[in-house]
Amino acid sequence: MDLFSLSWTALLTAATGLPDRALARPSGCRGWLVRDLLGHLVIDAQDVLITLATPAETAPTADALSYWTPSPTAPDGTDPLDALTVRLAAAYEEPSLLRDHLGDVGGAAGRAALLAHPDLPVSTQGMTLTVRDYLGAYVLEWTLHHLDLIAHLDPAGAPPGPPGEGLAETRDMLERRIRLRLPATWTDADALRIATGRQEPSAQQRTELDALGPRAQMLPLSLG
Repeated sequence: MDLFSLSWTALLTAATGLPDRALARPSGCRGWLVRDLLGHLVIDAQDVLITLATPAETAPTADALSYWTPSPTAPDGTDPLDALTVRLAAAYEEPSLLRDHLGDVGGAAGRAALLAHPDLPVSTQGMTLTVRDYLGAYVLEWTLHHLDLIAHLDPAGAPPGPPGEGLAETRDMLERRIRLRLPATWTDADALRIATGRQEPSAQQRTELDALGPRAQMLPLSLG
């Protein structure tokens, strides 16, 4: 619960503080500009609000890990829903309108998360989870998208990256979900980017991956 708030506050602060020119830069999400990523975060924040206001009448059927489904196919921005996000983000016309909307909806989502009872079962995407597990799953979402946000920004002017606690938790979640521990010498950010196809491994990193055995050959995997 605390990591959700920490990760979301850091991402929201970074995203809403970007200058106009940064929104036209590529993001770490293939096929999306930073502007498109902000549009996606608006939708994510709305989903959080909707889910927290949708109590379930059944016992939990998923947890923070099983919420995510690994896939060998990485999004490339051409999926109809991904393409819709691009059109919606472009419809704002003025970058300030998009940033302001994200700030308003994102702030409301953050406050709703603080008010929600951790053990309340909620429904989303055909699953039932406790609020604790639902918000825990979103730590992974916020952390990966924070890395996406700053992926191609000028390091000199880019906002800070994700909090270290969120990076460590997200790495642990991802490794448990794919049932593979990545090399301990890798930074958490590198491990997450490489495992999800956001970054090509170096020759040394490829050698280290190969040494992990057949399961490592599944990588990269996207999580959806």
